[in-house]
Amino acid sequence: MPSLSTYAVFLGTAVALLLLPGPAVLYVVTRSIEMGRAGGVASVAGITTGTIVHVALATAGLSSLILASRTAFDAVKYVGAAYLIVLGVRRLLTRTGDRVEEEAAPRTRMRAYTQGVIVNLTNPKTIVFIFAFIPQFVDPSAGHVWLQVLVFGLSFALLGFLSDNAYALAAGAVADKLRGSRRIARFERWFGGSMLIGLGIAAAAWTPARSR
Repeated sequence: MPSLSTYAVFLGTAVALLLLPGPAVLYVVTRSIEMGRAGGVASVAGITTGTIVHVALATAGLSSLILASRTAFDAVKYVGAAYLIVLGVRRLLTRTGDRVEEEAAPRTRMRAYTQGVIVNLTNPKTIVFIFAFIPQFVDPSAGHVWLQVLVFGLSFALLGFLSDNAYALAAGAVADKLRGSRRIARFERWFGGSMLIGLGIAAAAWTPARSR
């Protein structure tokens, strides 16, 4: 297990990172504005699931697989960027009514969850933090390296879950008050689509500091 002092430094670093909005946070905010708090929370659940998958891979000893190969890292990054751009284009081209049928809501939330998983599985910020930064806090002499990685990773996932939910609830609350007019619906469509396309472009252009 990591020492308390090391764990405290890690938590402070993780919080500082989470305070800087990245693709995951902006995706959650976009979905919250489009779908309200329920859609935002579903997106957060997807984002968190993606983080836990990365943590599981790192714990299993695959932490160097992507970062050891620039080609593999770039492949994941560009797949995620393309996915965000496709979502954005579809959002811009899809005209939805002002009201959503009640029976369609669960399917919509499930879609938000699934997209959230994919977004964070291909999020370079999450990949670099878990696969490159967490190992810096691991003390091999303390033993049980896999357990240390697991503790750090799950702690990061929990902090991200709480932070992302705060964004989702805040953005969703504002959206719920404004929802109802065609003008607002049109704004949500253009804002959401443009934001997703912008996130895709930014993700494709993003490069970890170590390789600059």
